[in-house]
Amino acid sequence: MIVLQQQETTWQTRTDVSSVSQAETLHQLIEEAEAIVIGIGAGMSAAAGFTYVGKRFTDAFPDFIKKYRLFDMLQASLFEYEDLQEFWAFQSRFSLLNYFDQPVGQPYVDLREILKAKNYHVITTNADNAFYAAQFDMDKVFRIQGEYGLWQCSEHCHQQTYHDEALIRQMVAEQADMKIPAELIPYCPKCGAGLEINKRTEEKGMVEDGHFHEQKDRYEAFLQENEGKKILFLEIGVGHTTPQFIRNPFQEMTSENPNALFVTMNQKDYFIPHEIRPQTVRITDDIAEVFADMTRN
Repeated sequence: MIVLQQQETTWQTRTDVSSVSQAETLHQLIEEAEAIVIGIGAGMSAAAGFTYVGKRFTDAFPDFIKKYRLFDMLQASLFEYEDLQEFWAFQSRFSLLNYFDQPVGQPYVDLREILKAKNYHVITTNADNAFYAAQFDMDKVFRIQGEYGLWQCSEHCHQQTYHDEALIRQMVAEQADMKIPAELIPYCPKCGAGLEINKRTEEKGMVEDGHFHEQKDRYEAFLQENEGKKILFLEIGVGHTTPQFIRNPFQEMTSENPNALFVTMNQKDYFIPHEIRPQTVRITDDIAEVFADMTRN
């Protein structure tokens, strides 16, 4: 099903799309747009097979599931383990699975091809490495929620992140009975507190270093440069957990620009503010199938 509200705009594609597929509709809108802002949520990685539940979870963490009765990787990543040795036994496996050894996701490759030669920028709440694996231009990607491959001081005593892929792999290789050797635990070089994954939490926020602010500045410059243009705000697989990062700003910017269009790719329905319903398109077909269809045509 596709839901379109009619209004007099410069978007020619929106006048009559009842006879075309959702993939063709999205293709036409992208072709018409002068600028495209893509917001990526967990649904995009799930469409690529990078799920936090099911076999992918149970195969990687059977011991943690047995001990703590954990039901998905998100819950497990936020769980308070009994000590830092156990914490890093989980986090090192998690980082390999969702960052350092993350395979290429076909929907990401298809999206990169669709956006080729377009004027676009991406903002994502995903902290995995799917964009890098799919060979996106990372100067066009703003990872607002952090990265699983980076570490930060658990006390946020200073705004700097760290990374050590070799140590992560050593943690995985040498852990036993759900614990890494104590000498492998990473500590903050400033205050001595334990390090943790660079990921935003509701309680403490996130360390935002120079790398983060470079991404943020590029994203904000893109928005400013294209303000008032025929801009397509394309929201892909965004859930209800953190609407303040993608959904709410996209809807607000759409309401402020009569030339803008808000397109949401999501099989779940949610409330659309009345004032932007005439500027809203809902794509409800499977994300991976829509992108695959677009690249075949």
